[in-house]
Amino acid sequence: MTKSRLISRFPHLRQDFAASLVVFLVALPLCVGVAVASGAPAELGLVTGIVGGLVTGLMRGSSLQVSGPAAGLTVLVFEAVKEFGLPALGVIVLATGLLQVLMGAFGLGRYFRAISVSVVEGMLAGIGLVLIAGQLYPAMAAKAPDSGLGKVAGLPRAFLDALGDGPALASLALCVGTVAVLVLWRLAPARMRTVPGPLAAVGLATAAAAVLSLPVATVEVKGLLGSVQPPPLSAFAGLAGPGLLGTIVAFTLIASAESLFSAAAVDRLHDGPRTAYDKELIAQGAGNTVCGLLGALPMTAVIVRSAANVQAGARTKASRVLHGVWLLLFAALLPGVLALIPIPALAGVLVHAGAKLVPVRALAALWREHRGEALILGVTAVSIVAVSMFEGVLIGLALAVVKTAWEASHLRLEVVDKGAGPVEAYLSGNATFLRLPKILDSLESLPQDRPVRLDLSGLHHLDHACRRALENWAERHSAAGTEPVRVTAPALPAARSAPGEAAGAPAA
Repeated sequence: MTKSRLISRFPHLRQDFAASLVVFLVALPLCVGVAVASGAPAELGLVTGIVGGLVTGLMRGSSLQVSGPAAGLTVLVFEAVKEFGLPALGVIVLATGLLQVLMGAFGLGRYFRAISVSVVEGMLAGIGLVLIAGQLYPAMAAKAPDSGLGKVAGLPRAFLDALGDGPALASLALCVGTVAVLVLWRLAPARMRTVPGPLAAVGLATAAAAVLSLPVATVEVKGLLGSVQPPPLSAFAGLAGPGLLGTIVAFTLIASAESLFSAAAVDRLHDGPRTAYDKELIAQGAGNTVCGLLGALPMTAVIVRSAANVQAGARTKASRVLHGVWLLLFAALLPGVLALIPIPALAGVLVHAGAKLVPVRALAALWREHRGEALILGVTAVSIVAVSMFEGVLIGLALAVVKTAWEASHLRLEVVDKGAGPVEAYLSGNATFLRLPKILDSLESLPQDRPVRLDLSGLHHLDHACRRALENWAERHSAAGTEPVRVTAPALPAARSAPGEAAGAPAA
C-alpha cells in the first residue's frame, strides 16, 4: 500500500499513532499496579490492557474511550481472589462478560444512566478510601488487614511500627516520593510533561531504588505465557453457590456502570461521534469474556486513560487499538523490566489514583446545594469501607430509592382561617399514601362546626389511597351538620378522580 493510499484510508493515522504512545505510557504502570494490588500476577494486568486495546478497542461503542484494568475494581478483585482463589477469577470475569453482552443485546445499556450519580460517586469514593488504606500497608512493607474497616483502623499502629524499621521507612519514603512526583508533575516544564506522570513517577522511583540500593520489594515476574491460565473446569462448580453468583452480579453492575459513566464523561471531552451505550456495553462484555477465558483481570473503561487519549489528539479508535499493540510488544519483549519496579512505587500510583476517586470538593458543593444527594454519597462510601463493596452499593441504591420516594411524596397543606366564614385548605405537591397520616391529621384538626373549602388544584399527583381517604374525611366532616365540604379538583389528567366532581361541587 502506497503512502498516499494509506493516508487516504487512515487520514488521522499520525494523530492516532502519537496518541497511542501517550496512552500506552499512561496505561503501563497502571496495568501493573492494579494487578499487583489485586493480588494477581503483574502480567495479568497487561493481558487485560492488551485485550482492552485489541478486542474492545476494535468494536463499536465509544470511539475514543480506552479500556483496561481499573483501580475502581481493585478492591472487589482482591476480595474475590482472597475468597475464591485466582482460578475462580476467570470464571467470574467470563460470566460478567457474557452478562454484559446479553444486557447490551437486549438494549439495557442506556438504563445504567438512570443509576443515581451520587451512588456511583459514593461507590468510587468508597473504593478510593479502601484503596488508599490498603496500599499504605505495602508502602510500609506491612501486611494489610482483610477488612476495609480493619485497614483504616490499623494504619496508626502500622505507621508507628514503620518508624522503627529501616526497610519500612525506605519503602514509605519511596511511596511518598512517587505521590509527590504525581502531584507536582503538572508544574513541570512542558517538555518534561510529554512523559505521562505515572510513568515518570514509577521510572524515577525505580531509578532511585536501584541507585541507592534501597531494601524494597519489587514486582515478581512469571512471564506472560506463564501467567495466563484459563480457568479449569473445576472452577465452574462454584457457580452453584450464592457467594460466587453474588460476586458476579457485583462485578457486572459496577464494571458496567463505571464504563458507561466514563463514556458519558469522555463524550464531554470531544466533538466526535457520541457513545452508543448498548454497543459499548457489548464491547465491554466481549473484552471481559476474552479476559475471563485467559484468566485475566476484569476490564472497564478507564477515564484517566481515555482523557489522556483525547487530550493527546486521538481522532479514531485506531489509537486505542495501537496502545494494545504496544502493551503486547512490551509484555512479550521486555518482561524483565517489570522485575525492577518497586512495589511501594506502584502503591504510590494507586494511592494517588484512589485519592482522585474521592470527590472532596464536589462533596462540599453538593452538601451546600443538595444535602440528600451528599448524604447518599457519604453513606455509600462509608458502607463500602465498613461492610463490603456489594453491600455498600446496595445500601446506596436503597437510600436513593427512599430519597426519590420521599421527594415524590412531597406535600404541603396551607390552611387559611379568617375567623369567620369557611376555612380554606390548599393542598399542593404529590399526595401519596406515604404522606396520608400527615394529611389526615391536619384535616381532622380543622374546626368541626365550620364549612371547609378544600382546594386540590395544586396537586401534581393524587393516588387512589389519598383520594379515598379524602372522600371519607369529607363525608365525616359534613356529617356533623355543617355545610358540605366543597372541593376544587386537581387540573392534571392523572388526578381527575379526586373527590368532588368539579370545581365548587360539594362532596357526595
